[in-house]
Amino acid sequence: MELISTKICKTGDIGVNNNLFGGIMLAWLDEAGGILASNACCNHNVITLKMDEVLFKLPVKVKEQIRIYGEVVKLGGTSVSLYLEARRADLANKSETVVCSTKMVFVRINSEGRPVAIKSCLQENQ
Repeated sequence: MELISTKICKTGDIGVNNNLFGGIMLAWLDEAGGILASNACCNHNVITLKMDEVLFKLPVKVKEQIRIYGEVVKLGGTSVSLYLEARRADLANKSETVVCSTKMVFVRINSEGRPVAIKSCLQENQ
């Protein structure tokens, strides 16, 4: 899996139980997924079609660094399926622990918002 983005949990990201608010994590995953899907499609015109079950395994606290990794699972005619993991970085031990994971599907669209065929960078580079 490749590193897509790194985030820091800030005070404003915290929910009522002093953990990262789940909606913030979903936004981070969606943004990272969009980046990965755009790269796979060689085009920035991609939209989120769906996010499968999101498993929140561990809480995230203020000041913790979250690294989001992803990989292309399947490249279809107009869509790309991804697997994403958010990992908490332990800087002192140089280790990471998965705190959240999901599968997502993005669709390449044209200027009118309709699905169009993917011309993949992945296919061209193989």
